[in-house]
Amino acid sequence: MATKPPKGDPVQDAPQVAGPQRAAAGLPAIGHTLRMAHQQMGVRRTALTLLGVNQKDGFDCPGCAWPEPEHRHRAEFCENGAKAVAEEATLRRVTPGFFAAHPVADLAGRSGYWLGQQGRLTHPMYLPEGGTHYEPVTWERAFDIVGEEIAALGSPDEAVFYTSGRTSNEAAFLYQLFARELGTNNLPDCSNMCHESSGSALSETIGVGKGSVLLEDLYQADLIIVAGQNPGTNHPRMLTALEKAKANGARIVSVNPLPEAGLERFKNPQTARGLAAGTALTDLFLQIRLGGDQALFRLLNKLILDTPGAVDEEFVREHTHGFEEFAAAAGAADWADTLTATGLTRGDIEQCLRMVLASERVIVCWAMGLTQHKHSVPMIREIVNFLLLRGNIGRPGAGVCPVRGHSNVQGDRTMGIFERPAPAFLDALEKEFGFAPPREHGYDVVRAIRALRDGHAKVFFAMGGNFVSASPDTEVTEAAMRRARLTVHVSTKLNRSHTVTGARALILPTLGRTERDVRGGREQFVTVEDSMGMVHASRGRLEPASGQLLSEPAIVCRLARRVLGERSTVPWEEFERDYAAIRDRIARVIPGFEDFNARVARPGGFALPHAPRDERRFPTATGKANFTAAPVEYPTLPEGRLLLQTLRSHDQYNTTIYGLDDRYRGIRNGRRVVLVNPEDARELRLADGAYVDLVGEWKDGVERRAPGFRVVHYPTARGCAAAYYPETNVLVPLDATADTSNTPASKSVVVRLEQSATD
Repeated sequence: MATKPPKGDPVQDAPQVAGPQRAAAGLPAIGHTLRMAHQQMGVRRTALTLLGVNQKDGFDCPGCAWPEPEHRHRAEFCENGAKAVAEEATLRRVTPGFFAAHPVADLAGRSGYWLGQQGRLTHPMYLPEGGTHYEPVTWERAFDIVGEEIAALGSPDEAVFYTSGRTSNEAAFLYQLFARELGTNNLPDCSNMCHESSGSALSETIGVGKGSVLLEDLYQADLIIVAGQNPGTNHPRMLTALEKAKANGARIVSVNPLPEAGLERFKNPQTARGLAAGTALTDLFLQIRLGGDQALFRLLNKLILDTPGAVDEEFVREHTHGFEEFAAAAGAADWADTLTATGLTRGDIEQCLRMVLASERVIVCWAMGLTQHKHSVPMIREIVNFLLLRGNIGRPGAGVCPVRGHSNVQGDRTMGIFERPAPAFLDALEKEFGFAPPREHGYDVVRAIRALRDGHAKVFFAMGGNFVSASPDTEVTEAAMRRARLTVHVSTKLNRSHTVTGARALILPTLGRTERDVRGGREQFVTVEDSMGMVHASRGRLEPASGQLLSEPAIVCRLARRVLGERSTVPWEEFERDYAAIRDRIARVIPGFEDFNARVARPGGFALPHAPRDERRFPTATGKANFTAAPVEYPTLPEGRLLLQTLRSHDQYNTTIYGLDDRYRGIRNGRRVVLVNPEDARELRLADGAYVDLVGEWKDGVERRAPGFRVVHYPTARGCAAAYYPETNVLVPLDATADTSNTPASKSVVVRLEQSATD
């Protein structure tokens, strides 16, 4: 039997702290998974639902974007995937009666954990101007409200259309189609805040802004470098792939400021050996300072160049451009500067070099630990340099592997959710649908917040996600949202963004991945693209949480018909009835999707083409893979300050808080903790258990403060600290972003720690 949601917010002022764990998964993961699933779904629904996750005839996990193997286990899900499914398939409900009992001011004072625990949204809800409570509204009236506000705009560019990575390919294609037929490219998405730096770096250097490996490549690699990533929490099924790679002879180097249990040892809960002893994954742990990765790879590149026979000269000659300038820059790399930037020892780096030189096939994986710094784009370009030097792009067992966070964030971008669309994509839209899409670039996330803040944008529409909690500079973001005329959120569950509203607000409840979608009398399915460019179908199997729910494609189609009216050249009614019709149009607009319906009907789906991987062809401006030679950068700290990274707990997925524990790091019953190296803590006279305010320091002179954090002495890299988001997003300045990609620099925030008034 499922349990009822908590009535009050749990007290979090005394977190319990133990030492970090040295292994991930195992029996504790099984127990935690079943306990949370039973709390949300009950026993029978748990079995029915979890056995369909990531199966070829089932639904795609709404969690991370890690790909599925060809041969699926019957339980092809991880602990955190099960939590994501349980939260969506919960039996708890948020009805109009809930909103009648809770004014918006009350909801705004609740934690994100409490809001999410209340259950699934069941009805469209409307907050009128000056109102204190959300009230039920019909779908027709809801679309009229959006239509009224858009009609009152001075320009379509005063509207912003945000997308979360949960949105399906079909919904994303329709959403961008609607925005562009309306007349704007204001299509920010969650990728702006995570892997935009990866896309920017890879597009310039190899011509495709995606990873170049498939799952099978990991199994064939000699060496896998995992940098700035914690797969044990953020992509747990990746551990199974790393375990298989180890069994095949691969070695693994972990590059991270924190030791992470999942990369130390994996206790596979699906094997007897895994439950007993597990598999040691990391062969070499490089505990690097935050932001020191570019310096590390630059020095490795110098050392490779200095080693006779180490460079794949034929590959460099035939397939690359810019080698001479790069080689000159790499040759100037300095040991002393590198050791300062990285915090590593000479022995660490020399051991890594020996492993590189002994490996014919090398893959580098990374995530937010690399993408959220001011210099993230040149950092990732340097990794590309590293791989190009030895021909490690475009052959089996080698390549770049940016590991995407949300289940269809990569697919949304493929479908055209991008504020800076390619001219060829717009040309294809115009040819297919007969209208002229706008050509001027739109707003990304940071620019959208600025536009709302400055009164240049007045309508904010979010297709999923929790924009307020995900974005940087919380106070600035919330003030910006409150300046809007209308805020609209298409959601499955309650979150903080529903409590920080414009003058008017709508919550539009939608189907989840787990639910059956019947349109036009036929059961529909949607598609997603995983982190390695595999496209496959997703079919829900549960009855919808409410008869009032609409699917995301249906919401977009009805909205477009109301807003665009007779002037639209798009067959919105046909698209709402039959998603196959959407896929037929995608096939004619987006390269790689030819014969989409037939190919996605095959079990497991299909791989999108990737020229560098498939042909060693690089569609860049030079026609070759580009070496680059950016100056090496790394963060520096004033005396008495620490460099803070924001991160997730193990009971968290993006901004969704499943619980108040971080089991692998030894934290229980609280989230307001800051992890500090014991030596740094002693120098700063901070006892373990002391309470401090985290105070951000940036060049604008604005004081940004996150109060009441318990100090935890923890084996972080010297000079570095860590704390959970979204609680610490308040410290990340809106204008502190990565060069080129404009991604918030959430992994290198300079802070001072002041004794808290709560201590």
